[in-house]
Amino acid sequence: MTADNAVYPSDRVRTILIPSACKTTTCILTLAFPQNRGSYAGIYASGFRDFLLDPRLLQALQDAAFEHPSEVQQECLPQAVYGQDVLCQAKSGTGKTAVFVLATLQQLIPDMGTKGVNTIVLCHTRELAFQICKEFLRFSKYLPEIKTKVFFGGIPVQQHKDILKTDCPHIVVGTPGRIEQLINEKDLDVSKLKRFILDECDSLLDNVEMREVVQKIFQATPREKQVMMFSATFPGDTKDIARRFMYSPLEVFVDECKLTLHGLLQYYVKLEENQKTAKLNSLLDNLEFNQVVIFVKSVQRCTLLNKVLNECNFPSIYMHSRLDQETRIERYTAFKDYRSRILVSTDIFGRGVDFERVNIVFNYDMPPNADTYLHRVGRSGRFGTKGLAITFVASDEDEAILQQVQDRFAVTIQPLPDKIEPSAYMSS
Repeated sequence: MTADNAVYPSDRVRTILIPSACKTTTCILTLAFPQNRGSYAGIYASGFRDFLLDPRLLQALQDAAFEHPSEVQQECLPQAVYGQDVLCQAKSGTGKTAVFVLATLQQLIPDMGTKGVNTIVLCHTRELAFQICKEFLRFSKYLPEIKTKVFFGGIPVQQHKDILKTDCPHIVVGTPGRIEQLINEKDLDVSKLKRFILDECDSLLDNVEMREVVQKIFQATPREKQVMMFSATFPGDTKDIARRFMYSPLEVFVDECKLTLHGLLQYYVKLEENQKTAKLNSLLDNLEFNQVVIFVKSVQRCTLLNKVLNECNFPSIYMHSRLDQETRIERYTAFKDYRSRILVSTDIFGRGVDFERVNIVFNYDMPPNADTYLHRVGRSGRFGTKGLAITFVASDEDEAILQQVQDRFAVTIQPLPDKIEPSAYMSS
């Protein structure tokens, strides 16, 4: 289905033409919406069954304890399933990944007997690609015919070429560099591609070099395809750049003042640079938590802080881009599986990745801008749960960025109080 199949005769009724199994007929689905588009969440869809998803997808959703669709899923999933291009901004931790995963799998079901790559999903880090692949596998557990593979750098390219030759997947998830290489070397055939998806799309489009790679991949694919892009932030002219890849997309944007998570407490501590480690140790001693992520600004500080924490009997692990790929995935999996409770990280884990049990985020070093702050603190308080974000402010530049965050997202970040009740930031 192409984007021009969707017609909007009024604000209250949306008519969608859905190609039936028989190519000579078309079904017409008319959905009624209330006048106030901002308040129909409970009326339009009360459960995933309302989206007419395949029973095998519904069973996988039930197994994953997905009970009710989030607001972004209610807004985007029906149109995404019917093949419309989607440009979506929504808060971190509100289920954006499930939108394109479910929409892709639902549309793939009639074609799962065919061979060839049907969908490409691009993202900015290897760990996020690994995570998205896992989500496709989780929701396709009752659809064993659908194959998903993940391709990224740090792994010998011949391994990926062998997979494409002997066990070609329907869905390819990867980072732009490796995907471009496989296309250029004629190992990845995208001539029959039907869906092109970008997650954390601002990270892929804001950087000129990365954008050029994405454009080359895009141009190698068929002109007629569904394009979906998702992110929590769209700085500068990113929206306009994204629209150039699309045809008449469904656009879902959130006022920036509403991007902060409702269940997330945010505080700051003003201190000297040489006081940071002692303060962090004190807070880790006194705060209750399930898991903690501590963000720093450089690889060197990441390694050093992790060493100091271990010497202070806090068994942390660390993550940065200079680790070999096997170690990165091993540590990601260990933290994801709750085998480690404290993670020191650069901004490689500052966005996209999902750790369900994280309820405290520390900005040991102030992020470089308001967007990065929003993504970092969004690692906690996800999916409507509670969380706590504490930011260390050690310079005038740090204060300026903190003020930028408050002005842009209309949030008041208070000084850290002497005592915080665990019930305020830990879900029962």
